[in-house]
Amino acid sequence: MPLLHEQLTPVFDEVMNRNPGETEFHQAVREVLESLSPVVEQHPEYADAEIIRRLCEPERQIIFRVPWTDDSGRVQLNRGFRVEFNSALGPYKGGLRFHPSVYLGIVKFLGFEQIFKNSLTGLPIGGAKGGSDFDPKGRSEAEVMRFCQSFMLELYRHLGEYTDVPAGDIGVGGREIGYMFGQYKRITNRYESGTFTGKGLTWGGSRVRTEATGYGTVFFVDEMLRAAGDSFEGKRVIVSGSGNVAIYAIEKIHQLGGRVIACSDSGGYIVDEDGVDLSLVKEIKNDRRGRIEEYATVRTSARFVAGGSIWDVPSDIALPCATQNELDEPGATALIRSGCRIVAEGANMPTTPGAIRALREAGVSFAPGKAVNAGGVATSALEMQQNASRDSWTFEHTEERLAVIMSSIHDRCLETADRYGTPGDYVAGANIAGFIRVADAMLALGVI
Repeated sequence: MPLLHEQLTPVFDEVMNRNPGETEFHQAVREVLESLSPVVEQHPEYADAEIIRRLCEPERQIIFRVPWTDDSGRVQLNRGFRVEFNSALGPYKGGLRFHPSVYLGIVKFLGFEQIFKNSLTGLPIGGAKGGSDFDPKGRSEAEVMRFCQSFMLELYRHLGEYTDVPAGDIGVGGREIGYMFGQYKRITNRYESGTFTGKGLTWGGSRVRTEATGYGTVFFVDEMLRAAGDSFEGKRVIVSGSGNVAIYAIEKIHQLGGRVIACSDSGGYIVDEDGVDLSLVKEIKNDRRGRIEEYATVRTSARFVAGGSIWDVPSDIALPCATQNELDEPGATALIRSGCRIVAEGANMPTTPGAIRALREAGVSFAPGKAVNAGGVATSALEMQQNASRDSWTFEHTEERLAVIMSSIHDRCLETADRYGTPGDYVAGANIAGFIRVADAMLALGVI
């Protein structure tokens, strides 16, 4: 594990001591701090103002119970969270995740990452994250609605278009956003469409928002390839996951000439050397809410591998798009052995520290999620712009804006890495560029 700068070691020790047991949050903080040594050397004013210490402590942490009644009339109880991490650049912005794995450490790691991701977009939005350990899978529409309404009975008081603007994440799509926004409107008696993003197109949503994270991931990788004098044409690509991010990453890769040969879900992965049939994946995962193994029962060119590691499939490019810490060191070793040249994170922190180290040491070009998957929040910010102006943009215009933002993030990462003595290092470039914009705003605003 790389050593931290002597001024940053006590900061990390404090994070560990003040947030015991929150391993994902510790991992996210250390990954950023490891990049900041040259910044500390060149900008003593950040240390003098305790900017880094302050940045590691959320401005506000909200934890609350969520009681609701299931279809049998039985009272259920879940826990809700919202961590409003940093608002130096603008109102808090970040998704809500409904999944049994959600606890405070997960929400804090996601919120911390969101600060830098939102900063990299260049848009005026701060960082936050939230959610609940509620699992919408297997629940009826009425149960999901009752949970969302109960969840909002507490959360509504902390939201607003100039305060905190949630969106969706794992387990939270247009249905859940609709129920939560409806309850917010009911309680406040205000139709503030800018208080949520990821809304339906008929009531204030933005075109491309559904596709944005997947499309943005591929736009970023396309810039990586272009910087190396290459393109997607003819490339073999593996994409972990088969949810929203993975599906639209696959769609854009095919449009740009690449061939996705494998995708996965929690039960295993499919390999289709003819190229993944995206319409079939959408039918299975979106229309039927089925399992990816069903794909191989329809396509004779495909095989399903139960369990196992998708990273064993030989590829030129790998995009982890499922969940945190899914790509471990053995997986990275398999990718290196097969000749993979680019790994870019479509999910939030899907690569373990050991895997990142192995990939970088082997010369694989690696790009972190805070840069690569920023397309979702960037398009959310574009939705906020449309809501503020009572406007609605075309799909083509919004996608064009997204492509420009992702290209700018890519260039900002490379330019910053060069400026701070780590040329070609996307991790350092993303962390430093994201940090400096927030740090300068914090300095300007004083000790608050």
